[in-house]
Amino acid sequence: MAPKDVPSMILLNLALVLLLLGSSDAQGLQVGFYQKTCPKAEEIIRKEMTTIMSLAPSLAGPLLRMHFHDCFVRGCDASILLNGTDQNNPAEKDGRPNLSLRGYGVIDRIKAKLEKACPGIVSCADILALVARDGVLLTKGPYWEVPTGRRDGKISVASETLTNLPPPFFSTSQILNLFFIPKGLNAKDLVVLSGGHTIGTSHCSSFSNRLYNFTGNGDADPMLDKNYLPKLKSKCRPNDATTIVEMDPGSFKTFDTSYYKLVAKRRALFTSDATLILDSQTKAYVERQAQANGFPSEFFRDFGESMVKMGNIEVLTGNQGEIRKKCAFVN
Repeated sequence: MAPKDVPSMILLNLALVLLLLGSSDAQGLQVGFYQKTCPKAEEIIRKEMTTIMSLAPSLAGPLLRMHFHDCFVRGCDASILLNGTDQNNPAEKDGRPNLSLRGYGVIDRIKAKLEKACPGIVSCADILALVARDGVLLTKGPYWEVPTGRRDGKISVASETLTNLPPPFFSTSQILNLFFIPKGLNAKDLVVLSGGHTIGTSHCSSFSNRLYNFTGNGDADPMLDKNYLPKLKSKCRPNDATTIVEMDPGSFKTFDTSYYKLVAKRRALFTSDATLILDSQTKAYVERQAQANGFPSEFFRDFGESMVKMGNIEVLTGNQGEIRKKCAFVN
């Protein structure tokens, strides 16, 4: 159930919920999966997230990103959380695209609470999905019902992150055709889920090529707003691998449509974001959200729908996988 203090406008309408339930049933997931086995599971998660976010609101973005990175490698099976068995067998969290991820301690803390309340019942994969939703909700974003019932995987391979996670320097069409469509997602899902960049930060190294060496001749990306370029250069010096920059300056702790305003103004950090305004399949959506004033109802509704769709990627259900006792280790 949605908490009482969530504005009714944020909730997905009944027709949408029924649509999502119908699509998730095929995957073996359902809203309220733990209603009988661990009835307070979602309440425990939200309570912990409320406390955590009050202390560290900047964690919402990384936790949302963690769910995304989990689902795109072996499906939404919490393989992102597993530790490598030894130096010769690094896990997904050791893969280059995941080295900047943070928030693992949040998942461990919540998992410990759930194990105390309902031992061996709630999967780490479901925790990731629910934590991502609550992080968005607690940054003034939308609420959506999360179908649950995922099981945890037992395999995690670092090299698979390189072939399954979209790099920030790829274009919209490359990401769509090489990563999204193979996972059952479409152009709308790409432009909607990219809106999650309204919360969070990025290391300069993820986009510095656009500032200093875009074509290999020491030049900047001509797609970048020429008035914004000096500001980014003042924050990110050449070869800077440590400085962190807000992806949505001035609003990176609030889930809203301001990200799309930046994309429309050619002030997005990543090539993957910047090219959304150039691609015929995504341009209109960016422009529409960039002009949205007041309550961003369309984006909020769409984000919930695309998150449920993403959360269905290659899930393990029934007797597949396991319910890990500790998220970093197989049982």
